[in-house]
Amino acid sequence: MPALSAEEDLDQFEAEIELALYQEYRAVLPMFHYVVETERRFYLANDVKVTPRDADGTTYFEVELGDAWVWDMYRPARFVTSVRVVTFKDVNVEALPEKDL
Repeated sequence: MPALSAEEDLDQFEAEIELALYQEYRAVLPMFHYVVETERRFYLANDVKVTPRDADGTTYFEVELGDAWVWDMYRPARFVTSVRVVTFKDVNVEALPEKDL
């Protein structure tokens, strides 16, 4: 079997991390009420507040999340108690379906 190049090693490493991250996402998804997407990140959260703001005629959004999980393969700790995001781009918030008890 031929040795992998450094680029192939890195690609394989990133694919393995992404698969582990997806598996973690599937495992923690039932713990959350909302899915939140910004232009830079994807979050699961239990508390979400989106506040439109205006600065010199330009609208931006302040997004505050509580009890959240961050989709970020390079982050060592993905569970966070609070997140504050400021963005000029779209923010998508979706309520997850209620779980059957």
